[in-house]
This record gives sequence, C-alpha cells and structure tokens, in this order.
Amino acid sequence: MAKELKELTKRSTNYSEWYNQLVVKADLAEQSDVRGCMVIKPYGYAIWEKMQRILDDMFKQTGVQNAYFPLLIPKSFLSREAEHVEGFAKECAVVTHYRLKTNETHDGVVVDPNAKLEEELIIRPTSETIIWNTYKNWIKSYRDLPILCNQWCNVMRWEMRTRLFLRTSEFLWQEGHTAHATREEAEDRAKMMLKVYADFAERYMAVPVVQGVKSETERFAGALDTYTIEAMMQERGTSHFLGQNFGKAFDVQFLNKENKPEYAWATSWGVSTRLMGALIMTHSDDNGLVLPPLLAPIQVVIIPIYKNEEQLAEIDAKVAGIQEKLQGMGISVKYDNADNKRPGFKFADYELKGVPVRLVLGARDLENGTVEVMRRDTLEKETVSLEGIEAYVEQLLKDMQQNIYQKALDFRNAHIYECDNYDEFKARVKDGGFFLCHWDGTAETEARIKEETQATIRCVPYGYEQTPGTDMVSGKPAKCRVIIARAY
Repeated sequence: MAKELKELTKRSTNYSEWYNQLVVKADLAEQSDVRGCMVIKPYGYAIWEKMQRILDDMFKQTGVQNAYFPLLIPKSFLSREAEHVEGFAKECAVVTHYRLKTNETHDGVVVDPNAKLEEELIIRPTSETIIWNTYKNWIKSYRDLPILCNQWCNVMRWEMRTRLFLRTSEFLWQEGHTAHATREEAEDRAKMMLKVYADFAERYMAVPVVQGVKSETERFAGALDTYTIEAMMQERGTSHFLGQNFGKAFDVQFLNKENKPEYAWATSWGVSTRLMGALIMTHSDDNGLVLPPLLAPIQVVIIPIYKNEEQLAEIDAKVAGIQEKLQGMGISVKYDNADNKRPGFKFADYELKGVPVRLVLGARDLENGTVEVMRRDTLEKETVSLEGIEAYVEQLLKDMQQNIYQKALDFRNAHIYECDNYDEFKARVKDGGFFLCHWDGTAETEARIKEETQATIRCVPYGYEQTPGTDMVSGKPAKCRVIIARAY
C-alpha cells in the first residue's frame, strides 16, 4: 500500500479532513498563495473540462449560444436593481485604482494615488447587470426575442472561510441569461434548464437529485422563483425566473405584437466548480476517489508486470493493440509502463485517483491469454480472457456507471426522513440527511430553524405528496412539505 494512501484520513474519523486531504492527494487542486483562491491542477481540470463539454452540448441542444461579457462591472450598474445588489454587496471585490508606481526606495510597487477611478469597478460576482445593460441595445422588437446566451467564466465572491471546490473566493462556472417576450416563455425556460441540470447530474455524475423550488428567503437575489436540484451532499444547480426586474432596471423594452412597449422577461441559470465537490463527496471512499466512468479523465489504466526488458517488449506489443481498439471505441486509456515507480505504487495511485478500470498484464498472463481486471467502484478483481477484452471493458464501464448511480440512490433514499417532531429533528439533523417536514410558509419559522440547527430549507420538492399537516416548529397549519438539511 502506497504511503499516500496510508495517510488518507478515514471518513468515519474526520469527514472534513478526509475531503480536504483527498482533493490534494488525488491531484485535483491545492490552495493558492492568493487568499481564498485555489489552483485547479491538470487532473482536476480534466474532470471539469468533461463536465463543461457535456453541459455545453446539452445547452446548445436547447438553442443556447455562448457569448462573453466583461469581468469588470461599473458600480452604478449594481445599484439599479436593489434586491440583487443587496444579495451580493458583502461579497464584492472592488477595483478603485488603475495604476501602480515604484515606491520611494525602488524595491517594490505601491498604488498610485493619482490613478483613482472616477467610478469603482466590481469584479463580477454574477453578470446579470452587465448583460442586461447590453441586452438593452440588442432588443427593440418581439422579433429580437428570445435571446438565449450562456457564458463560461470565473466569478469572485469574497469568502472568509474557504474549502477547495466547495467554497472559494474565485471559482469557475457557467451562467446562462435569457430574455423573453412573455412570462410563460421565461418560466418554461427556467424549468427546462432545471431539467437539463437534473439530467446531467443523474446520467453523467451518477448523482441522484431532488428537484424543487426555493423558499422566498433562499431565492437568488432579485429572483421571483428559484428552481433547484439538491443532492444528498448538498450541491445544487439553480435556475432562476427573474420576472421583469432586470428589464425594468435597465429599461429593456420591446414593441410586442400589438406594437405596444413591454419590458422583457428574464431567466438566469448556472452551475459551478462546486459540482466537483459534490462528485467527490457523493461517491468516494476511504481508498480515494470513485469517479463515474463518463466523467473520468482516464477510464482504463493498463499496468505491466515484468522481470526484464524482453518481457516488457512482449507486453508492450500486446497492449498496443488493446489500447488502439479501446480508444477507437471512445474509451480513454493510459498505459503506464514507466520504470521509475513500482507496480504497487501505481496500483494505489490510480486507486486514489479513481480510475474506473485497471488492467494488469504480466508475462504469465501472455502465456495463458488472460488479464487481471479490477473495478474501482467495488474493488473486485477477476482474471478474464484477453480475447474480447475490449468489449468486456466497454460493458464493464457501463455497468459501473449504473452501479455507482444506484449505490448513491439507495443511500439517498435511505436518508430521507419524514419528520413532524421538532425535538426529534434537532436531535437527528446534525447527523445529516434530508428531512421532509411540514412548513407553515413563514420566514420567521425558517429563520428559527436556521438559527437553532444551522439547517436550511433546501427546497419545496417536486415528486413528493404534499399532504396536509402541522408545522413542527410553530404548530400552525402547514402550507407545504419541504426538504430541510444542513449545507456544506
């Protein structure tokens, strides 16, 4: 067992420490010297690239186009939509000067006091304001609608307590911003994008999700409705119906079919690199990452076992054909015949990094026409025939994708609890899980739950029967059932 693996804290000992260590040891990311920011390493970025590529295709299938808008936003733009700016004001990083100069001792630089900006610029916490200021120039008539734009970019939201992928001051994301001629069309788009996120989470991330709508307190700043997917590890993709708030704030009017002026209707929707945190926490174990095959940068690793160069040459020749066939099937393969690391170290390293399938081929295997196969999700090993190994691996990857999803689904379903007793809820919520509870619909009750338990209303879920009942906190008649949980 490699030293790196021995030193990985077990989840049962300290879950938070296990997560922090795993992100670093699996070469996903590391802390930056810039406060609150992270360096996403090549292996971690390769997973994000796969997510990005798949989501980008899914967006485009619904008619969305990519664009790019400025990183810097004039402060006055944020002032135009009061509720929106209030939601982000405490997290904004502000640019006040445009120039540096050499200090008096000529051994460093200082801010030039004569280079103060007439108007401060905000490093984007989100782009609604700059985008809707732009849309004002694009939209004159109902014929110009809808506008369906998305951008892949970074954003900055000042964080006091950071955690790699889950909460950093700078993070990567996509933000879609659409403009529509009618309320119905905008609401349909917001719900459509929620389904896209749910489909991606379940089909590719193998993460089962609950779809629903946020409470008024938990909505995105400036939204009339926020639709969300919630996973057991508390990641979410959100889609917001923004009404005409931004249309009015930036005077985005168009002439409708009756030739009368009307404000455009808006949506926004996005997911971020927090998805990486959700992926890690949902599937991984005490041995390291467990990656769903559809998102794994390396789906198959082949490791030779040999005593001399002659044996290695024979294995190399055999592997070349296997690798070529697998790659021709769209499967990513790495053949690790480097001689500077022992096979045992390689086994542990690829296990730690969550590579789904490991093939081990030695001289005796060549004689017997066999190969050892290990699947990362169950750690099961078996010796199979080299004949037809490519088709075997292709099916194995499909089986693993389904098995990883089913395991997560079973875990999620086993940890959704109906609860109507507040004392019981307070005693159990600290241990995690989703609690399906009656809620009277008031902000006061929601605030009390958050203050006393650090749990929040995640969403009013779809797909669960909304039976009559009594709020467990206030004793008042319930408006609906909600999912309550602690967030990471």
